[in-house]
Amino acid sequence: MKSFEVNFDGLVGPTHNYGGLSFGNVASQSNSQQASNPKEAALQGLEKMKALMDMGFVQGVLAPQERPDVAALRSVGFGGSDAQVIERAAKEAMPLLVASCSASSMWVANAATVSPSADTADGRVHFTAANLNCKFHRSIEHPTTSRVLGAMFADQDHFAHHAALPAVAQFGDEGAANHTRFCRDYGEAGVEFFVYGRSAFDSRYPAPQKYPARQTLEASQAVARLHGLSDEGVVFAQQNPAVIDQGVFHNDVIAVGNGELLFHHQDAFLNTEQTLAELHSKLAARGANFQSISVPRDQVAVEDAVRSYLFNSQLLTRDNGSMLLIVPEECRANPRVWQYLQGLIASAGPIAEVKVFDLKQSMQNGGGPACLRLRVALNEKELSAVNPGVIMTPALYETLTQWVSKHYRDALRENDLADPQLLIECRTALDELTHILNLGSVYPFQIN
Repeated sequence: MKSFEVNFDGLVGPTHNYGGLSFGNVASQSNSQQASNPKEAALQGLEKMKALMDMGFVQGVLAPQERPDVAALRSVGFGGSDAQVIERAAKEAMPLLVASCSASSMWVANAATVSPSADTADGRVHFTAANLNCKFHRSIEHPTTSRVLGAMFADQDHFAHHAALPAVAQFGDEGAANHTRFCRDYGEAGVEFFVYGRSAFDSRYPAPQKYPARQTLEASQAVARLHGLSDEGVVFAQQNPAVIDQGVFHNDVIAVGNGELLFHHQDAFLNTEQTLAELHSKLAARGANFQSISVPRDQVAVEDAVRSYLFNSQLLTRDNGSMLLIVPEECRANPRVWQYLQGLIASAGPIAEVKVFDLKQSMQNGGGPACLRLRVALNEKELSAVNPGVIMTPALYETLTQWVSKHYRDALRENDLADPQLLIECRTALDELTHILNLGSVYPFQIN
């Protein structure tokens, strides 16, 4: 039976703005208060989805969330009508209003951790929504994320859904941004690679000093248990605390994996040799030939990796077995990174091709190609059980492009978030989107 790795890209929401909400994310903080362009952001994302579809990859769409999140504002003491809640928050606590308007759910690499059926004890694809409890603006996402994923992967014979882990610091979970799966074939048993920033309960593990380590070892272990993964099928590795303090807030900013290959920076992990040896050993036991490409710091510094998002790229396998690296335009603009990539392609190694995409609107808020997609490995039966409304087709691309052009603003600044009309615009757009994607009622305004 043929198997696929399907990329479900996050559709950028109507309230895409540069609120500078993510401490530890250099791009998010450095571009704070700039005017954003939600329409351009959504269209850039759709263009990437269509391009991958045109290249023969199975491509899906993951819907954005309702924003501003009026219920979240009510939970912290703002009362009255929806308009009154927004007005009061803008007057008394603008940072909370900005947080409630965040379109960060577009980065669906943080939506959940996904384990394919070939790896799990019950032979189903398992999803655990990420609690994202390190940041308020992201911690409010998982209830809607769970409903959207449930509407996309509804067949209980094939799919199992788990609620987010307890919303406490000890179980900080950032989803697939800190999770990679290696395998010989997408349909065969593989090894799932969990990368954490700190241990919540064991002080022997080092931790960063400047920026928070968002993923804990305990959260990664909990997800592995929930998904029924065997000890032989998992590797846990600690991210280098020093690179977290340089702005590497998730592992997918410093490493990316696919198939039998790990592409990573020399300084990505705390115990690199031990980590690579364990991956090699466990993959060999499953018939796979693990390979790694380590990018030397003297060719690409961590600072260059963070600013260009070299590793926040998509590493994809074409039908002929060659690998393609999808990178943002910022990689071409960085002379050292671009020189490295040219040498990489010329080396005739496993990565045979690099394609560049303009994702400036997302990049300025701290999210590159890898942030924008959730990878789900599916066999033919499982793919046929996915809600077909969320699988990209030429017709769906045209429909969504028209939908964005109809509903999205060309510019959004902080003072625009205080406009109650923005909430009405968002709800109108999302209500129409649920019909386009055949999701049913997944948003609070549709349920309550």
